[in-house]
Amino acid sequence: MGNNTETSTYDVVVIGGGPVGENAADYAIRGSDRTAVIIEHELVGGECSYWACMPSKGLLGPGAALAAAAALPGARERLSGVAPEPSAVLARRDAITGGRDDSSQVEWAQGAGIDVIRGHGRIVGERVVAVGDRRIHAREAVVIATGSTASIPPIDGLRESLPWTSRDATNLVDIPERIVVLGGGVVACEAATWLLDLGVRELTMVVRGNRLLPKSEPFVGEMVAGALTDRGVDIRFGTEIDRVERRDVADTGYGRLHGGPARVMLRSSGDILDVDEILVAAGRAPATEGLGLDAIDLPDSGPIVVDDHLIVSGHPWLYAVGDVNGRVALTHMGKYQARVAGDVIAARAEGRNLDSSRYSAFADHSAVPQVVFTRPEVAAVGLTEQQARDSGIDVTVADMDLAVAGTYLLDPDYSGHAKLVIDRTRDVVVGATFVGAGTAELVHSATVAVVGEVTLDRLWHAVPSYPTVSEIWLRLLESLR
Repeated sequence: MGNNTETSTYDVVVIGGGPVGENAADYAIRGSDRTAVIIEHELVGGECSYWACMPSKGLLGPGAALAAAAALPGARERLSGVAPEPSAVLARRDAITGGRDDSSQVEWAQGAGIDVIRGHGRIVGERVVAVGDRRIHAREAVVIATGSTASIPPIDGLRESLPWTSRDATNLVDIPERIVVLGGGVVACEAATWLLDLGVRELTMVVRGNRLLPKSEPFVGEMVAGALTDRGVDIRFGTEIDRVERRDVADTGYGRLHGGPARVMLRSSGDILDVDEILVAAGRAPATEGLGLDAIDLPDSGPIVVDDHLIVSGHPWLYAVGDVNGRVALTHMGKYQARVAGDVIAARAEGRNLDSSRYSAFADHSAVPQVVFTRPEVAAVGLTEQQARDSGIDVTVADMDLAVAGTYLLDPDYSGHAKLVIDRTRDVVVGATFVGAGTAELVHSATVAVVGEVTLDRLWHAVPSYPTVSEIWLRLLESLR
């Protein structure tokens, strides 16, 4: 190692200081005298705090609030033609992200007894992580929580044109008049929503498949596409970009990519789109580059495979949590995995067995909740009908428009839809999907029903409050009687 190499030892070493890494470190040492350190090369708080969940929801909020008010007579007349004020929306976004100052996150970690080291963490041997010339040894565990990075497809001229990724879109400074969005998933649909709110005049979505949000129930993509089309979005399904041309491009930081207009050539139609910016929302890849995984005979690309204890096979001291393990790319599920991993590390350090369900991340398999903050909102958990059938489940469904007293009170012209997927043999809900304003708050009750395997007979006695959107539960259950 050399005489100038600094060494230190902790019980738990976490590579990656996002909310997932923070949870893993906290749960592994909480209430004990164990020690932990987080190694982070960017900002403590991670992708969610500065570039994803928090700023995107901050950008979406004002438009959603105005739309909700404009749906009600009495408010509608005051809001006719009113749109969010862009500079105020961006200022709110900056307040939510703290101006990308992570000092409060570092203070939280230190207050929890967790040290923070700035730099790139790289595994150089069993239980040993290098940060520059420094070597950090782990007595109990090394946890990889490095998340994922945006993927840019190998399209001629695309990378050279310095397109926006989700980071640039959430941290935009100037509002482009014309933009093309590559992709039809969650990032693409949410970004299209707030870009329209901020005043983008021409927005084209280039979608390789035949529907938006393809992992959801088919009606989800149809309703979201219909709403975006009504707002003037040009959605090109079954289309790919052939090549991109752009001159005089300069990178001056997130949200500050400057250059001339870009020319986007489409493969299927041969159409040419002249735009000011290109947003690539075409998926993400596990952030494993530079982690030194080859030093312990693991692939240095792709997801790090783990079991339900979040332990890497063949390396009982190594854990991988969050996007980097490829199981579920959602912040709340990464934090769930981190809590499980932290509990497992603590239990093993204290000589306890792992028989309890608290030490197994089983919700990843069939009880994943998600909200997509488009307009209309999408809230879902568990399996779609097709996924359930593909799993060999004897399926029955309850499927109907969202039309109850609570929805009418939100909007006299409310449009929404709901669907339950039921395992007929066990008489339990295995999936639920809701589309419509205010449905985000329905998903946790559905999650409890799915995880708890509550029978329909028992659910009949879970009485929804009147008049709320949750009354749809009663209507769905009635349809099954």
